[in-house]
Amino acid sequence: MAHTRISNKMPPHIEPARAPIAFGRRAIPKLNEELASEDLVTRQCALASLCDLVHDPERAYETIETGCLENLKRLLRDKDSVVRRKTTEVLYELSVHNVGRDAFLQNEVILSLAELLDEPVDICRVNMHKTLEMLSEFTPGAAGIVDAGLVPQLVLKLPSELVEIQEIILDTLHFCLRVNVSQALASGAISILKEKLLHNSVAIRSKAAQALMGICVPLEGKNEVCKQNIIPILVRLLKDRHPEVAAKAAGSLMIATITTQGKYAALKAMAIPPLLQLVSSPVTEVSLNAIKAITTLAEAPEGRQELLNHVAVLESKQDHSSEIIRRAAGTAVRVITWKP
Repeated sequence: MAHTRISNKMPPHIEPARAPIAFGRRAIPKLNEELASEDLVTRQCALASLCDLVHDPERAYETIETGCLENLKRLLRDKDSVVRRKTTEVLYELSVHNVGRDAFLQNEVILSLAELLDEPVDICRVNMHKTLEMLSEFTPGAAGIVDAGLVPQLVLKLPSELVEIQEIILDTLHFCLRVNVSQALASGAISILKEKLLHNSVAIRSKAAQALMGICVPLEGKNEVCKQNIIPILVRLLKDRHPEVAAKAAGSLMIATITTQGKYAALKAMAIPPLLQLVSSPVTEVSLNAIKAITTLAEAPEGRQELLNHVAVLESKQDHSSEIIRRAAGTAVRVITWKP
């Protein structure tokens, strides 16, 4: 004889940690209502489901059009750490899409994200910084971060943050420095980057040198790099066994040695021998930056005199497979062999 039994198990294909998804166009509006719920579990489940949906560009667009950003901004301040974490995950996924980045600027999401700079939960800070970095990769987003006054705060966070977050901050600063350098200079960024150039992490050294390239573009930056005696450190990094570090160090020297002060600081630090060694690097960025740095040093009489004995090294690159290397090498040879 059959008996009725009620199972304690959840029905198949039901995930208790996620909110049930409504059908069709009702899905996102229903989740948006649940984001505003007073019930903690409802908010958590709604965020988990939304995080799955916004991978799809159409769902991301619908999320923004439905007005979810206002609820998400509010949830960044939620007392529950799980809610804050899932909210930062949703925002990061939205920042991957162009429509999301545009909406962040229109709805002042950057300022809301900045409230998590002192967030005690590490993963929340990681997600927040990843979102800012993604925004900074396009010029309006970088300008938005600069206009929000976040660059000094990011700079001051570099000495104390987790290594993983330091890498993200350095990438964000790299893009923001393309927009404006003055805030970074005023907040003492060069002295902090100087410390990071000596970091044990290859990624930190490389990204610090990359950020230094941006900060050296204005004359004030070049002068400060010379004043803080950073050029000898860059020369030392030319010998780093990791190509990405050597490439960025050569790039920073290329820009810093545009000034006469920078040229003679590099010559005093014996920059030419390691730069000549990098000319033959199989990595295009390494070789190109080294050739360009050599070209600027050749503009000084002492530099030209030393390089005259090594013209053959550069002439050999005029047959390189890369056109940009051939052009740079040709320019270097002309500068070195120039006669008044």
